[in-house]
Amino acid sequence: MPAPLLEMRDIGKSFPGVRALDGVTLQLYAGEVLALVGENGAGKSTLMKILSGAQPADRGSILIDGREVHITGPRDAERLGIGMIYQEFNLVPALDAIENITLGDEPCSGIFLDRKKAAEEASAILAELGITIPVDVEVSRLSVAQQQMIEIAKALRKHARIIVMDEPTATLTENEIEKLFALIKQLTSTGVGVVYISHRLEELPRIADRITVMRDGRAIETRKIADFPPEDVIRAMVGRTLEAHFPDLPPVKADAPVVLSVRNLVRHPAVNDISFDVRAGEILGLAGLVGAGRTETLRAIAAADVPQSGEVDIRGHRLAAHSPRDSIRAGVAFITEDRKTQGLILGMTVRENITLAHLDEFVNREFLIDRAKETAVASKYIAELRIRTPSDEQLVRNLSGGTQQKVVLAKWLVANASVFLFDEPTRGIDIGSKSEIYHLMIELLQRGATIVMVSSELPEVLGMSHRILVIREGRIAAEFSRDQATPDKIIAIATGTVAA
Repeated sequence: MPAPLLEMRDIGKSFPGVRALDGVTLQLYAGEVLALVGENGAGKSTLMKILSGAQPADRGSILIDGREVHITGPRDAERLGIGMIYQEFNLVPALDAIENITLGDEPCSGIFLDRKKAAEEASAILAELGITIPVDVEVSRLSVAQQQMIEIAKALRKHARIIVMDEPTATLTENEIEKLFALIKQLTSTGVGVVYISHRLEELPRIADRITVMRDGRAIETRKIADFPPEDVIRAMVGRTLEAHFPDLPPVKADAPVVLSVRNLVRHPAVNDISFDVRAGEILGLAGLVGAGRTETLRAIAAADVPQSGEVDIRGHRLAAHSPRDSIRAGVAFITEDRKTQGLILGMTVRENITLAHLDEFVNREFLIDRAKETAVASKYIAELRIRTPSDEQLVRNLSGGTQQKVVLAKWLVANASVFLFDEPTRGIDIGSKSEIYHLMIELLQRGATIVMVSSELPEVLGMSHRILVIREGRIAAEFSRDQATPDKIIAIATGTVAA
């Protein structure tokens, strides 16, 4: 058997109070896709940051082509042919594809950029990959899939032989995923090795050759994809068997009152005359393609984007919402799709994030924040939601994705919200944390809450909804009960293949 293209041996890394990696060994061969999976906090990102030179290891060694190398920073990693494609892309939005692809190693004529040569080099890389995108348009105006292709082109221009992809399909449509997989297969056919990090276990048989499972900072097991059934992967990831991926939904009581009523909601151009009712103890799922208007509908209800017309009633009372503050006061909680930029302040503590939306409740007579009261409330929800954090003073940026999502939930529980709008509630969260989020949603229902959920994962919509609305072009194209809905029906209506 040939020597590994990449070998990481006995890698160890500790942070204050946390052992992030405990003797991890990993091998990647030329021309293969190695899937790296594990719960949030298992150590995957830390291991890859060490490979990319973003963080130093405390111990261990890295070998490329059987030769030990020393990576002291990102420049070393680049010179060794290591390319990183993060979930949050490392692009300059105001620059075009040519400028981004050549950034840091620009061809120059004297002291000036040789624009013509840069365009030739960027176009040659894209042509080699079979990618057709406008190269002279600001990347901020390109789709997520197109931006991802630019990241891959950047890596290949720097002669990357080892490419790490972190959650590459998290925001892609199925058609875009197919194109990405075709591109990955093209890369591996030339001898490039790919480390593929993903929480979407169902897609791994389509792309991976082997799987390495990490848990608690250790590499637990590695097998060929054909010898690693999903139930074994889950067991290795969480250290236990998840008997059911989705919990049983409690039935909606026949006499349950309508908590949320939406009538003729309009927010151009994405929301065009949306109407529905949701009862206490019910989860309404919104399905549809990316860009169909699902997120925009939630944002209009929460007044994150104030609707141009339509009515929203909460328990029979008209919501005259002109800002998110108005909807918060009315008992509406909006768990946004992008928790890192819209749901949390990463540089603040768990305590501060939990109480942030309700600071007026924590002001004492001297008009100062009552720290003791804040701590008591934060501690209550840390315990109640089983938030894994060393203390309430831990910075939120240091928590795993699933734990961050729990902090967002705690923030809204402080306000005793009755309507919860979940936009992609488990995006970027491992399967064990997903199960915990689902059970927390059930607990909300048992308290009498109402939930409207947007998810791009069809199994999640089918498994966690009492009713499902299919949104297409800003309108409700169909409604299904839980028993009626199937993936084929939803996709056919969402794509316009068949009428409702």
